[in-house]
Amino acid sequence: MNSDLTDEIFQSKTHGLLTIAGIIDRIKVFLEEKPDSEYSLVIGTDSHEKKTIGNGGSTINLVTAILIHRKGFGGKYFWRKEQQRNIHTLRDKIYRETLTSLTFASIFVPMFKKALNGTAPKYHLEIHVDVGEHGDTREMIKEVVGMVTGNGYVAKTKPDAYAASYVADKHT
Repeated sequence: MNSDLTDEIFQSKTHGLLTIAGIIDRIKVFLEEKPDSEYSLVIGTDSHEKKTIGNGGSTINLVTAILIHRKGFGGKYFWRKEQQRNIHTLRDKIYRETLTSLTFASIFVPMFKKALNGTAPKYHLEIHVDVGEHGDTREMIKEVVGMVTGNGYVAKTKPDAYAASYVADKHT
């Protein structure tokens, strides 16, 4: 993901294709509809390997999702898909997913806060990572949670990492 997100296009089942500014506007309207509600702003990335025909290689579909959830009343989500190469191991895959979410958050969150200008309802910001106590990723939990918390964000893992495990996964 490049560092100039103003040109990045995300998709939404409800709103179609949107730039980051469009996403921020939609989230802001959603927050303002019920300003006394409690919200979660969640970022997560998942990936799925696609074999390349002919050369024996593969690419990874990497999907980043951003969700705004009004506790008890649903929410909205937006996603973008990109392809990556040179991801050869599960560790590489999980690191790339986590770093993609962190890179996105480091650019999106300041833009979002600036747009809200201190007027939005309270929201909890979380980064969801696609690792859990069960399966091959269990040995990586401390590493990737450390990456996320070291960057100042709250990390959630499976089964609570729905942005990565369910939403982004749905679009890989």
